Amino acid sequence: MRVFIILGYTCSSISTPPNPNGNRSTKPYKPPIPKLSPSKSSPPISTLHSRPPPLFAGRWDPNKTHLSYFADLASKLARDGKLQDFAMIVESVVLSGVKGSQFAAALKVEMVAKGISGFLKEGKVRSVVEVLMKVEELGVRPVELFDGYAMELLGRHCRRLLKFKQVQELVELMEILAGLHFPIKELVEPSEVIKICVDKRSPKLAIRYACIFPHAHILFCNIMYEFGKRRALVSALTAYEASKEKLSGSNMYIYRTIIDVCGLCKDYMKSRYIYEDLLQQKVIPNIYVFNSLMNVNSHDLSYTFHVYKSMQNLGVAADLACYNILLKACCLAGRVDLAQDIYREVQHLESTGVLKLDVFTYSTIVKVFSDAKMWHMALNVKEDMLSAGVMPNTVTWSSLISACANAGLVDKAIQLFEEMLLASCEPNSQCFNILLHACVEACQYDRAFRLFHSFKSNKVQETFGKNYKGLSFKPTTTTYNTLMKACGSDYYHAKALMDEMKTEGLFPNQISWSILADICGSSGNVEGALQILNSMRVAGIQPDVVAYTTAIKICVESENLDLALSLFAEMKRYQIHPNLVTYNTLLRARSRYGSVSEVQQCLAIYQDMRKAGYKPNDYYLEQLIEEWCEGVIQDSSPNQGEFSSWDKADIGRPGSLLLEKVAEHLQQHIADTLAVDLQGLTKVEARIVVLAVLRMIKENYTLGDSIKDDMLIMVGVHNEVDGGSMAHNLEVKDAITKLLQDELGLKVLATGPKIPLDTTIESERPVDSDQNLEKSLGRRNELPSELIYSTRRPVVLERLKVSRKSLQQWLRKRSARRR
Repeated sequence: MRVFIILGYTCSSISTPPNPNGNRSTKPYKPPIPKLSPSKSSPPISTLHSRPPPLFAGRWDPNKTHLSYFADLASKLARDGKLQDFAMIVESVVLSGVKGSQFAAALKVEMVAKGISGFLKEGKVRSVVEVLMKVEELGVRPVELFDGYAMELLGRHCRRLLKFKQVQELVELMEILAGLHFPIKELVEPSEVIKICVDKRSPKLAIRYACIFPHAHILFCNIMYEFGKRRALVSALTAYEASKEKLSGSNMYIYRTIIDVCGLCKDYMKSRYIYEDLLQQKVIPNIYVFNSLMNVNSHDLSYTFHVYKSMQNLGVAADLACYNILLKACCLAGRVDLAQDIYREVQHLESTGVLKLDVFTYSTIVKVFSDAKMWHMALNVKEDMLSAGVMPNTVTWSSLISACANAGLVDKAIQLFEEMLLASCEPNSQCFNILLHACVEACQYDRAFRLFHSFKSNKVQETFGKNYKGLSFKPTTTTYNTLMKACGSDYYHAKALMDEMKTEGLFPNQISWSILADICGSSGNVEGALQILNSMRVAGIQPDVVAYTTAIKICVESENLDLALSLFAEMKRYQIHPNLVTYNTLLRARSRYGSVSEVQQCLAIYQDMRKAGYKPNDYYLEQLIEEWCEGVIQDSSPNQGEFSSWDKADIGRPGSLLLEKVAEHLQQHIADTLAVDLQGLTKVEARIVVLAVLRMIKENYTLGDSIKDDMLIMVGVHNEVDGGSMAHNLEVKDAITKLLQDELGLKVLATGPKIPLDTTIESERPVDSDQNLEKSLGRRNELPSELIYSTRRPVVLERLKVSRKSLQQWLRKRSARRR
């Protein structure tokens, strides 16, 4: 007998065995649609119908032919591309009482896989996934329906999504396949997926993908590191926070990686915050986390040793890498003494069998001595290495040669180079360059060129004997830069070397152009040197701070300071940050100052230098400004010499208050108020500030500016009971009074009333002078705390006043004297 079974939208006339109960089932059904996000690459498939009733009302008898019959039927439907019908057969059989695993074992996998492969070839991945999700709910493992070819087609689709960077769809598909227990790691390389997520700046998508895998902590580390290489610290930290939420327990790999990433992104403080957060959570880092933290902060010697001491206190034993990092920190800080102590400690540990020093340890300590020009100590370390059976490598030999080169021992450096060849250690380009640099630093220019030509023509055996043949030498840009320095003032020879560099396939860098400009400038051709800056831009190289500093130095040496200042302004416009050499070159450009504008220019550079974090030599600048200020006094009296001979030990204190005060009082708006604040200054510094203001007044007067107000000088604010402060202020007050009256002939009035709390400042000055003083001191909430918050003690404001009339008389006398 024939019956019709409606399967989806497909009507098939097939033979079936009779139902044991004699019933027929012809009612169509609609299975639910699996939840799957829409895909742009696959069109929607026919909707599956709801769940059907069982094919048999009675209990399924596996001993009968029903199981094999329906397994064969389902396999054929799948093979013919009717995956929806295949899913309905599976569901009907399972609802009739057969286990999904039992029915799957009866299926013909090669036929099912062939149907799945057909869909995958046509790109209907979504249709396949929907069916797989359906049968997985019924207890059939979807991965068992795939053969090798079908799995390869699925992998191809995943790799295609990866190739076209459709990472959103890929991650969604991976999440579904992982839930279906597919070996997703074999479908596509996880690191490649993470790289695409990182390229798209999508940390959340990368986190979703990592959470699929059982080894998620490794992938989280990969995510953070990839973002770190792209200097995207915020995204790396997003992955770090997600790892703490998704992973259970404290994972030291995660902590170590995020600290390393902070180092890559130059955010050293963040690495410290992470470490402090671990300690607050009562998590003790292991030695690898400590080593990463110390290595990232190795530029800060004090913090590195602080971490080392904390590690010891927490009971974490140091390993060889830890000591190597400590030596590195000492090397960066130039602390030879500490490096020697650490070296002696690790030697002791080696003698007791706790550690075994490696070539990195020896090479680091050699570099410490090399940078300090302690070549004897560096050679002693080499002997220690050989005694311990550790053979120096190329880095070690380079540091040894550099130690002698830094000390100017060219012959010794060449001797070490020969020993390196005898030890069958092939030198690299750095070794050759160090030898050339040693010759140049010792002004042995001809020897440098002879070595270069012997290296280049592979005739090393003619120079060093036949102990080593076949030496391969390939010049680098550094090689040619070193030789250009050996040209002295021969511009054309240096230019020829730059052209030869190009024929060798090398490209001149900023240093090459800077050397060429310096050579050009040393021959007196300032215009040609500046033209080189333009040539750099034409060559596609943006001049850097070295190039600009070189050009500024050339201008300063040719006494063209205006041009040097214009170059300084230009580099600031291009957002090129000056370095210490740039600032010092400009600050030392003048041996004396002639006008207020020159001093203001200099002080502006000085303040910019301080803001940039550099520590200038304040004493040199203070001497020049003092000399300029003393120029106010003409036909100096004998007393002037007595005053100038005072002890000036206080000048040049850290963060020179004197220079800041001079800079503040030489601003243009101060010329209108004529209020001078000497608080916190010594009597010598106070003298310089007052003279600076008077010189500015005098220069403005010669330009036609009249004196409109009295000159008010505030010496200090103190409590009456503070005897030390009072004595100091009186000393400054007497010194300034003597300067103004005895040396300059000005009339000085002293005024210093007691000022109780919440009372107005009263004095015998004109009203407009009080207003100017208020401008100088600021509003009430900006007054010194002693003046505002003292509730029991009155304070004394020590002030001096030079009247407008006295200033005018003094200026007229100066003008008449010049005439």
